[in-house]
Amino acid sequence: MHVQPYLNFNGHAKEAIDFYRKALGAEVQMLMHFKDCPEPQQGMITPENKDKVMHAALKIGDTTVFASDGRCTGSSNFQGISLSLQAKDEAEADRLFGALADGGQVQMPLAKTFFSPSFGMLADRFGVNWMVIAGQG
Repeated sequence: MHVQPYLNFNGHAKEAIDFYRKALGAEVQMLMHFKDCPEPQQGMITPENKDKVMHAALKIGDTTVFASDGRCTGSSNFQGISLSLQAKDEAEADRLFGALADGGQVQMPLAKTFFSPSFGMLADRFGVNWMVIAGQG
């Protein structure tokens, strides 16, 4: 069994994908717009969403994260879930945390804890919650 993160950005997926490419070095493995759907359901494609992301696959480190614009309502709600990002060391944790925090909100600054030499939490500019941890594996 495999659990796959699927993030719904409600109209902001392209912006989020570009951000994660820059901040995390994410690689776009697949990207399909609504207008490119091979079997669209009636009413599925509208003038407002035709150029929006129907489905994307991003490779972040060893993990594939899926993303979509979903219903394109303009607001995303990622409450109750966080993505945990493993950094190889404190320097990488600092770099990743800083990149993700750009335009976002730091909830717990990076600091030494009993379980890691560097751990912090933040919500990025899209509201996705992240935990960045160094030295754990």
